[in-house]
Amino acid sequence: MKCNLKCSGWLIFALTSGILLCSIYSDNLCASSFKEFLTRHKLDFGGWIHGGATLNPSQSGGFNGPVIFADQANKFQLNQFNLFMRRSVVSEGKAWDFGGRFDFMFGTDAIFTQAFGVPAFDVNDGTPLKRNNWDLNLCCASTRTYGIALPQAFFEAYVPVGNGLNVKLGHFYTPTGFETVPAPDNFFYTRAYTLNVGEPFTHTGMLATYQANANWQIIGGPLTGSATGGWDAGWDRQLSSWSGLGGFTWTSDNQATSLHLSGTYGETSARSSEIWGFYNIVFKHRITPRTLLVLHHVYGHAGGVLLNNLKYTNVIKDAEWFSALIHLYYDLTDNVSIGARGEWYRDEEGFRNPSPFRIAAATNVVNGTTVSYAGNPNVVTSAPADYYNVTLGLNWKAAKTLKLTWNALKKLTIRPNIRYDRADAYHTTAYRPFGGNKDQILFSLDFLLPF
Repeated sequence: MKCNLKCSGWLIFALTSGILLCSIYSDNLCASSFKEFLTRHKLDFGGWIHGGATLNPSQSGGFNGPVIFADQANKFQLNQFNLFMRRSVVSEGKAWDFGGRFDFMFGTDAIFTQAFGVPAFDVNDGTPLKRNNWDLNLCCASTRTYGIALPQAFFEAYVPVGNGLNVKLGHFYTPTGFETVPAPDNFFYTRAYTLNVGEPFTHTGMLATYQANANWQIIGGPLTGSATGGWDAGWDRQLSSWSGLGGFTWTSDNQATSLHLSGTYGETSARSSEIWGFYNIVFKHRITPRTLLVLHHVYGHAGGVLLNNLKYTNVIKDAEWFSALIHLYYDLTDNVSIGARGEWYRDEEGFRNPSPFRIAAATNVVNGTTVSYAGNPNVVTSAPADYYNVTLGLNWKAAKTLKLTWNALKKLTIRPNIRYDRADAYHTTAYRPFGGNKDQILFSLDFLLPF
């Protein structure tokens, strides 16, 4: 009996869940010899559960406009049930070391983490494309919100050359930017537009990291499998399309200050020699031991794309997008931190920020008809616009504060947020992507439980 990719995804989920339970409750479920095997081979299993709800008083259509990840208005969503298994490699020494990592994600965030870098239509001429089969449509299309993603599956090696070279080969999260997809690596429930539509989420290819000295780290490698310039690629399409990723991070001697510059560059797809690229700069400075300042800037360019929005109809034009963000975080106590984020994001040609993004990401061509399991593709809008958001939030390590002794809850964090969004049309008629409004206020409460 043959097992297709959808079946394989569920088998991987069952296997990973079983091993994870063994690792957590090993005294009751697993033999001591298995524990010794895991320890001896440096195998690690873990994950997290992340969910929350967003109150949007001005929205009755189910979506928080172009805000993604926490995109569901006035309802609870299980964003990420993420499981991983990995073997970490050493970061220094004179001996080779080998490892890797595999991640499985179920939840409403899965669609934003899938390999959707080959869109339903060619971005340059509108020709229907065959999409990647890696983790699209593995399950749950009938729910319109829940799905499965396999965001990381890579082999890793430590090569004892110079100060040591780390090499990843496979499918992995992008090393660019500040915010990221995995919930534990972010302060806020919602993400900035810069991450949502200004940067890649994942890549397929190779990534080499070299620690030149205590201050300088260099990254770089080739990317493939994408029809959007090396972004969010899979394994079985556009493999003749190649892009490059490169950058560096400088860190001060006292570790209080760092500067990161990275980006991607290459031809858009196997069908187009138009250039798709971006760069981002992240400056971090710890003002005091309890205070962190982050400044982030992104610029992106896609050559000769076909535009259809409120300003352009069947127009081929270069598209640009850029942004500026400021983050400020302060630890009130060991268990309570507060944060603020401000952002300006310009989608100059209306190319990068469709609303609702979920419907656009799930779009496909079936028997010559454009469909999306997430909703009606005809309701998706976009326009040249400036987007602004201000977010205030709090991270409370509830389990530590309440001194909970149950192992399953020891890392529980609660995060209340309030966010204000506004969109101003750029050189076009008024644009109202927030349920018919130019702005909106979101009140959210989410929880994060790593294990």
